[in-house]
Amino acid sequence: MLVNQLKYDLLLFSRELFYLIFTIIVPPATYLFMGTLYGDFTYAGGLNYAETYTPSFILLITFGVVFFAFGFDQVMNRTIGVEKRISITPVPKKTLLLSNILKSIIITSFGYFLVFFIGMIVHDLSFVPLNFVASFGFFMLLNAALLIISSAIYSLFTSVNAALVFSIVIFQIGMISGGFAMPVDMMPAFVQTIADFNPLYHMNQLFIAVWNGQFIVDNQSLLSIGYILGCVTISLLLLRFVYKVKK
Repeated sequence: MLVNQLKYDLLLFSRELFYLIFTIIVPPATYLFMGTLYGDFTYAGGLNYAETYTPSFILLITFGVVFFAFGFDQVMNRTIGVEKRISITPVPKKTLLLSNILKSIIITSFGYFLVFFIGMIVHDLSFVPLNFVASFGFFMLLNAALLIISSAIYSLFTSVNAALVFSIVIFQIGMISGGFAMPVDMMPAFVQTIADFNPLYHMNQLFIAVWNGQFIVDNQSLLSIGYILGCVTISLLLLRFVYKVKK
């Protein structure tokens, strides 16, 4: 039953042009385009473009998939009555949720390997097995954190239109203040302030460090980890509250 539902969800995703553009097409295309402009630059920690922005754009794809194809889909399922129809069928509600989670993990993993291979082919990105394994493991943890945060945020929406507007706006804010477009320290002060409160920015900095084997336990990394864990904890509490109210 779960396998069939997962196949169905993946098929629906492949037919949603809106999802494909924002999650699978735009980030890799932007990664390639920025590489032609800034490929020769040196970034913080002595890293080149590929070492800095390969993990960043993997995370951007993950953010897009989790917020559009997972969180926004939850709102659609509630508002158009999919959840009610499923409740009277043999398919358990948990199966639908688990299928959505697995769908997101499969698609984000595809994005992970897509951007990585583009980096290897176009930007001569080196393959270090130990870093690659550590990075993928950390990537899974970020996936889990984003799934929880996304589920909590979209549990508050009762309108598809409101959720759609929010998704588009938050995608732009997340991309700019998350350090995906350019280094945050090169941006205006107000963007840097937004970045401090953006969990994506903290995830991005940690992911870049883990990707390049430069992660160290210091005040900055502990602050980022603490902030992400704080967001996840608040999200879990919010989900528990919403569940109790609906029950």
